[in-house]
This record gives sequence, structure tokens and C-alpha cells, in this order.
Amino acid sequence: MTAAENVCYTLINVPMDSEPPSEISLKNDLKGDVKLKTEALKKVIIMILNGEKLPGLLMTIIRFVLPLQDHTIKKLLLVFWEIVPKTTPDGRLLQEMILVCDAYRKDLQHPNEFIRGSTLRFLCKLKEAELLEPLMPAIRACLEHRHSYVRRNAVLAIYTIYRNFEHLIPDAPELIHDFLVNEKDASCKRNAFMMLIHADQDRALDYLSTCIDQVQTFGDILQLVIVELIYKVCHANPSERARFIRCIYNLLQSSSPAVKYEAAGTLVTLSSAPTAIKAAAQCYIDLIIKESDNNVKLIVLDRLIELKEHPSHERVLQDLVMDILRVLSTPDLEVRKKTLQLALDLVSSRNVEELVIVLKKEVIKTNNVTEHEDTDKYRQLLVRTLHSCSVRFPDMAANVIPVLMEFLSDNNEAAAADVLEFVREAIQRFDNLRPLIVEKMLEVFHAIKSVKIYRGALWILGEYCSTKEDIQSVMTEVRRSLGEIPIVESEIKKEAGELKPEEEVSVGPAQKLVTEMGTYATQSALSSSRPAKKEEDRPPLRGFLLDGDFFVAASLATTLAKIALRYVSLVQEKKKQNSFIAEAMLLMATILHLGKSSLPKKPITDDDVDRISLCLKVLSECSPLMNDIFNKECRQSLSHMLSAKLEEEKLSQKKESEKRNVTVQPDDPISFMQLTAKNEMSSKEDQFQLSLLAAMGNTQRKEAADPLASKLNKVTQLTGFSDPVYAEAYVHVNQYDIVLDVLVVNQTSDTLQNCTLELATLGDLKLVEKPSPLTLAPHDFANIKANVKVASTENGIIFGNIVYDVSGAASDRNCVVLSDIHIDIMDYIQPASCTDAEFRQMWAEFEWENKVTVNTNIVDLNEYLQHILKSTNMKCLTPEKALSGYCGFMAANLYARSIFGEDALANVSIEKPIHLGPEAPVTGHIRIRAKSQGMALSLGDKINLSQKKTSL
Repeated sequence: MTAAENVCYTLINVPMDSEPPSEISLKNDLKGDVKLKTEALKKVIIMILNGEKLPGLLMTIIRFVLPLQDHTIKKLLLVFWEIVPKTTPDGRLLQEMILVCDAYRKDLQHPNEFIRGSTLRFLCKLKEAELLEPLMPAIRACLEHRHSYVRRNAVLAIYTIYRNFEHLIPDAPELIHDFLVNEKDASCKRNAFMMLIHADQDRALDYLSTCIDQVQTFGDILQLVIVELIYKVCHANPSERARFIRCIYNLLQSSSPAVKYEAAGTLVTLSSAPTAIKAAAQCYIDLIIKESDNNVKLIVLDRLIELKEHPSHERVLQDLVMDILRVLSTPDLEVRKKTLQLALDLVSSRNVEELVIVLKKEVIKTNNVTEHEDTDKYRQLLVRTLHSCSVRFPDMAANVIPVLMEFLSDNNEAAAADVLEFVREAIQRFDNLRPLIVEKMLEVFHAIKSVKIYRGALWILGEYCSTKEDIQSVMTEVRRSLGEIPIVESEIKKEAGELKPEEEVSVGPAQKLVTEMGTYATQSALSSSRPAKKEEDRPPLRGFLLDGDFFVAASLATTLAKIALRYVSLVQEKKKQNSFIAEAMLLMATILHLGKSSLPKKPITDDDVDRISLCLKVLSECSPLMNDIFNKECRQSLSHMLSAKLEEEKLSQKKESEKRNVTVQPDDPISFMQLTAKNEMSSKEDQFQLSLLAAMGNTQRKEAADPLASKLNKVTQLTGFSDPVYAEAYVHVNQYDIVLDVLVVNQTSDTLQNCTLELATLGDLKLVEKPSPLTLAPHDFANIKANVKVASTENGIIFGNIVYDVSGAASDRNCVVLSDIHIDIMDYIQPASCTDAEFRQMWAEFEWENKVTVNTNIVDLNEYLQHILKSTNMKCLTPEKALSGYCGFMAANLYARSIFGEDALANVSIEKPIHLGPEAPVTGHIRIRAKSQGMALSLGDKINLSQKKTSL
């Protein structure tokens, strides 16, 4: 047996920095006092773990250390006997082990329960039947010990001995069954029942059938094992379901969350009846609400989402939407996000009204609440959910709009922008709601604090005010928001007026404005401020303009032009028409004057000047063509955009529903269990086994269509076929570590001693432990496993060599250098999606940018984009509609997220140089942005390596 196969069950952290002591000094220490013996024994254990043999110390330890009763020494000895070689090179048991065996027997009869129990635990790790045989009577006797610690470890020892060497205790199942019937302690019962499940399932079922009505009174650890047994029995033999389903229903009421969770999962796999699904879902919802750990909440939410994916279960879950919404009381944003998404997927015409009422209450709760940093984001989520509900169920829009309009004046621009987007869509889609929306918009207009929201609100008012009264109200609001005009003159007066405070109030420019305009009274109270007033007291629009934000002025000019043209068509009196147009032109002119003056922080841009001048020209001419462009074409553009968006949503929903409705076509191939990759038959797999594998990080990801070829794709050849030692590695990437399974083949006719795999890493990788040395017989082979920890998303390199001694040779150690193993960043990157606003925000925030020049042999733009998506594992955020058709250039945004939660953004800007002919390759740039430098550089390297398409 090679050193790699000498299994050590106890893991010990070994410091490697100190010099190993000599065998003679260890012998002397082992004969000293208890403290010296303890330290020496620790050193011996570490040296044996590092591959030293130390055969001369065995008798010393048996003579001077084994008889001691010190508990620390006892514990160390158990580790020592576990790892020490117990056989001679030809496989026979060492003579000295008979003495050790006698010591074990004495410990099994020791009056101290700790010594008995720990010795029984140690016996579970023994693989030598000759050592165990004399101990069997003592182990059996421990089943009747007064202390539960001894009894439960005795059950475990009997189980492992029965599993490994059945001939030593052939009546173990019967013995344990009798023990179980009379046992009172929960942990002992659990271990005994666990053994019966694996050793003799029929006996376990017999026991369960005698106490099935008392299952609720058992301890949670035993209940968990009972759930596992029922699952396995029903999984293997579906006809048994009726016998145990009532028991599972009872276990849903268990006081233990773990039992409830497992029972609910088992119930779903055993029965697809609506009552069973409802009971399981209700149990999951209770768990989410009652458990405080957010990870638990997310895991159980995932189970609910999995339930929803099944078409027949979705209907049952729709009745539980209101219960699911109780989860929103959790402050964690991720939990709330998943809950809202789940509720939105389950909403139907039957429950949409209740859902909207709950969401409205949640929105109102978030108002004026600032104690939690995620409140703004949560409000945004709620707004989006309400938006989706209103689009799918138009009857609900009238209830939702008044509540949401309050948030246009919110300090959080993102939530207000979402509300604005929703209002814009609602006012375009639902004609009957237009008067209500315009009325509400006018109410909150003066309170809007963000310039971006102000622009959007101006556009909506300008586009949808259709009555004379509304148009006049808009003009009043604009005047109120702009303050006293002309702006430049009033600002200069204000500056001067600060020297003479009394005069400011008595000056009456408002009268002049009233006579000039005729129809409108100016809100001069807003602008005739006392000198003590601060800058913040300016009306909102005036404040934006003085800050130099003239884009809002261009937007205002367009709005004024629209409402003036509409006013002209509504009012027949020439005087009123001219008066209104003159007022609109005056506002534009005073803004232009302000822009050119030195009062604003930034002067007006030429674009804004052109836009305002154009609107002035349009109002001075009032041509029918311009009327059509301003009042009809704009709305049509919005209508086209919204219908395209709706079509896209319907298409994605259709794809989603097609995915869920699994239908088997007449000519579909049949999957045979023996030939199918594990991950393809998940419904047929043992869920307990799967969850255990997932916990150990051994989940199999779908790597290739052919299950036999998938593993071979990841094999890396490390040495040449002509090297004395041939090595190849299978690289298995788990979430936070990489396991290298290295096959080492001795290709010589010599025995290679101390054959060691020495590895080193480059990048954010760290070798966890040094692989132990082994001895390879001529033409023999062995597998060495090495673990490498991963800390972040970037490319890494593992390199190293294999060193060995040739037996009988006097030369130095031989060395074979290994090829580098490149760890691919693609193993950590997964496609993800985000909104355009979030993309732009991250693009602005991320500090690392990597610009990659396109250098490819692909001649088609779309083909190149698809090739990049495939080779980088990123998702294209630009919709297909925007990419369809053909022109000489293309721009697309890509996004992905790593398993460490890092974001990666990319912008592809490519063009087809037509002047170089139809076969000319694509040119352009790809800009990558990421939070960390490693990720930006690694992704750039990946794109550079895979830009060219390899011809098959």
C-alpha cells in the first residue's frame, strides 16, 4: 500500500518551519516526565504524517507511554495508533501490535466513560480485522454501559466493523435492533437507527412501523434519519408511498426547522397531489419567516422557486402569494428581491388586487425611512414590481399611480426615475388615466428635487396636457418654478438689494409682469426673497439654470413649444393665442439671456442655444408641419418603443414557458440510465446523496453533451511520454478551490523512492497542503491529489516538478519539470443581467479599464459578437432587435458576474471596413471594465487568445 493510500481520518495542522528532531532525542524524551512525553509524542505524530517511518520508536512508546493514564497522552496515542504503520512490508501484522491490542481491551473496560467512548471512536478507524477480533466481547459489553456517550459510540463501532468485516459480528443488525427497542437516549437511538437503515433496511422499517405514531415525540436527530429512511424506501419502491406519507405530513409539524425542511422536500418528491404541494410550500414559507439566517431564507426560497418551475405546482403556489409576501418583513435586500420576483411570477387576475394592496403598504412604509442603507433600493424594487403588475393588469394602474407619484419628489433619483418610466408608459397606454396622471403630476411638480426627474416630468406634461386648463396650469407651474423674470435683471437686483434690505420687498416688478402678460399673475412671492435668504430658497428651475444645467432649459423650450402650439389649436381668440406664445417666447429669451450672461456657474452650450432658438423660430412661424412634428411624431416614437419592449417581454415569457412545458416529441431519443450523465437525470437521483455532494463541493456541472468525453477535456499533460516519470492532471474547479488529480506513472525499471510532487502557484492561488511522497515500483502508477485555494477571479498558473530517488543509486535527487497548468478565468465567470441604468452606473464607478483591439479572421459582425459571448461566458444586454438588420457597425454591452460576486462589464464597438472588400475581417475595440485589476486584465487576455475563429 502506498503512502497516499494510508488514510488518516484525523486532520492535523502541521507547522513546517522547525527542524525535525533525531530518533535518539525522541527516545530519550519518551522516557522522561509526562510533559516531555506529551511533546515528544506530538513530534512523532507530525513526523509520521510527513512520511517518516520511525520503526525504532514503536517499542519505546509501548513500554514507556502506553501504560500512562494521563488523558492528553491517551488522546495523542489514539491518533498515533491511527496513523502508524501496523504491518510489515509483506502485509503481516506487526508482533508488537498484540501488546497494543491488549491496551485497547483494557481501555474498553476502563471505568472512565470518556476513555471508553474515545477508544470506541478510534476503533471505527481501524482497518485490521486481526486487531479487532479479540476486542469484540468488550465492544458488545459497551452497549450496556450506563453512559449514553459510550453506548452511542459502541453502536458506531459495531456498524463500521459490520460494514468492513461482517464475519466478526454477523448478528449485528439483530443486536442493534434489540438495543434500539429498549434504548431511551435520542442520540443512541439515532445512531442505531442509522445503522439499521444501511445494514438491514427491513429491520429498520419493522421498527418504524411499530412506533410510527410516536414519531412526533422523538428527538430531531432521530426524526431526520426517519425522513431519510422514508425517502430512500419510497424512492426505491414507489408502492410504499401510501404507507409513509402520513408520517411525513406529521413531521412537517416538527419543532425542528431541519426536520421540517427535509420533510417538505421529501413530501414533494413522494407526491405531486395539490394538498401535498400546498403543505410543503406552506412549510417552506413558515421556515423562511421564522429563520433569522439570511442564507437559510435564500436556500428555502430557491426551493419554492423550484416548485414554481413545475407547471402543475404553479397553480397551487398562486394561492399562497399572500403568504409568500410575508417574507418582505426581512430587511435583507437579496431575500426581498427573490420574494418579489417569485410573487410577480405567480401573480394572476385572482390575486393581483391583494398583491397590489400589500405592495402599496410596503411602498408607503419605505417613505421617510432612512435607518437602513438598502431602503432606497428596496423602494426601487417595489416600484418596478408595481410597474410590472400594472402593465400586465391594466385595471390596477389607477390604484397604483397616485401612491407612486408621491415618489417623484423623492431624494433617491433611481426610485424616482423608475416611477417616471412607469408613469410615462401608463399615460401612453391607458387613455382613461391621462387626466388623473396629469393632475397628480401638476400636484408634485413643484416638489421635484432632481434635474433628471424634472426633465422627464416636463416632457410628460408637455406631451399629454390636452385641455386649455391643463395647459394654463403647466405654464403657471413653469413660471412658479422659474421665479421672477427677466432672470438676469432680477438676479442683479437681488445682488444689489442685499445692500438695502428694506427696498427689496417694496420693489414691485410683479406688477410690470402682470400688465405685460395679461392673463397670468406671477408667483412673485417665490422670488422676492429677503436678503437673508440662502441660495437654496431659489425656485427649483431657477436653481438648475444658475447651476449651469441648461439641458433642462432645452427640454423646457420643447415643452413650451408643444403646449403653445396645442393652445393655439384649442383657443380661437387671436389675442389670447398671441399672449400665450409671447409668454412662452419671453421665457425662452430670458433663459438664453441668462445663459450668455456671467451669472450661471457654467455657460450655456451651443447645442442648447440651437434647441431654444429652434423652438423660438417654430413659435414665431407656427407652421402646420412643425405642429405635426412636435405634437404627433414624438408620441409615435414613444409608442413604437413601448410596443417593441412589450413584444420583447412577451417573447422572453414565451421562451420561459416553453422551457417549463417539457413535452417529449415522437422522434426524441430515449435516455437510458446507464448511459446518461448524472446531471441529466436529477429527478431520478437520490436527493440526500446530491445534497451531501453539494456540501462537499463535488457537484457535477454539465460540461459536455457526451458524459464520457467531458472529463477528458480537462486533462492536462504535464510531462512527455519519453520522460522517466509520466504525469497528467485532471483539473477539477470547485467554487473556492481547485483539485488537481495527478496521475504519476513510473516508466523506468527502477523503484522510485520518495517520489514527490512539488507545486508552486502564480496569481491569487494558494497551495493548501504539500502532497505526501510515495514509492513507485517499476512501471507502477499512482494518483496524487493536490488542493489549491482560489481567492479572486483572475487567471492563475500552477507549475512545479516531480523529484525522486532511485533505489541503490548514489546520485543526487532526480527532477522532472512539469508543464504549466493554466487556470482559466472562465471557470468562475457566469452570465448575468442588469438594467441599463445599473450598467451605466457601474461603468462610471469601476476604475480598471482594459481596451482590447479587435484582431480576428471573422468577417461578419454578428458572428464575431456571438463568438465573443461564447468564449467569455458573458451575456449580451443589448436586445436582439437593436442588433438585427445590417449596417457597417455594431455596438453592444456585455455583462457577467463571477462566483465571488465581482462584476465584469464590456462594451463591443466593431465595424466592417467596406472599402477593403466583402471578405475584410471585422475591426474595432472591446473595452472591459471591472472593479479589480486582475479581472479586467484576465478577461482581456481571454478575449485576445480566443478572438480568432479556428477552422475545424
